[in-house]
Amino acid sequence: MDPHLLRTFVTVTRLGSFSEAARALGYTQSAVSQHIAALETDLALPLLTRRPVAPTPAGERLLEHAGPLLLRIDAARAALGRFAAAPRATLRVAASPLALHPRALAALPADGVTLTARPRERVVAAVATGAADAGLVDGVAAPSDPLRLPDVAPLTATGVAEEPLAVVLPAHHPLAGRPGLRLDDLVDARWLDAPAAGIPLDRLREMHGGPAGHGFRTALRYEGTDTRALAALAAAGHGLVLLPLPLTGPVPGATAVPLTAPRLVHRTELLLLGSGRPEPPGPLAAFAARLTG
Repeated sequence: MDPHLLRTFVTVTRLGSFSEAARALGYTQSAVSQHIAALETDLALPLLTRRPVAPTPAGERLLEHAGPLLLRIDAARAALGRFAAAPRATLRVAASPLALHPRALAALPADGVTLTARPRERVVAAVATGAADAGLVDGVAAPSDPLRLPDVAPLTATGVAEEPLAVVLPAHHPLAGRPGLRLDDLVDARWLDAPAAGIPLDRLREMHGGPAGHGFRTALRYEGTDTRALAALAAAGHGLVLLPLPLTGPVPGATAVPLTAPRLVHRTELLLLGSGRPEPPGPLAAFAARLTG
């Protein structure tokens, strides 16, 4: 399967247009049509309907594989490119918002660094493809357990911090005075869904172990990355949210009640491309040493 044809297919389905895909890829519309036809011939299956432009059932299944396949190819290209690249004098760090732990921030160089906030899955992709020299990613796990990350490239993940979790709610909420809360008691509550800035509700449902899609009803969806804005929404009564305990305050009108069951922590990990070999001297090696030493 030619990756160039596959990339064209993904672009056409994402944009829903042959002409828009041609503009995005720098091809002629005729070339895009030829790419799709060649891929369909190779697989002996129709992958797209033309009016409207949309994936067929076979195309939908191919899309499930296409993203990881193309990411793997980009990661391999980035890994090989490091052999020819000169040592970098600057540092590019991609981080999910809740991974910006004080220890991680203190380890950043005084200058020559670019820090970019990204959703968790895009942090992994940025490191894998060489768009970032290092990544800081977070998630929920049992104490001392590593995070479950997509298998997109040979990445080295090192634990940086583990923090307790807390439910953030308005100070006047009936549960605000409790010493701790169990997730089982919050299944029917109204929640904030903030996949980029908070713990995704899908992860809460998974941790609870209930039926798929059961409980943890979305009251408001927040698409931003500002964790303080998220806590302020909780304080205003728009829904509960689960956050690392040190990052929840002080927010006027909000109360953070520790999560006592199940026994989980908020974990932050440093991601580097490679199999754990020492980095050559430079900003990346210094940053990694300060953060994990």
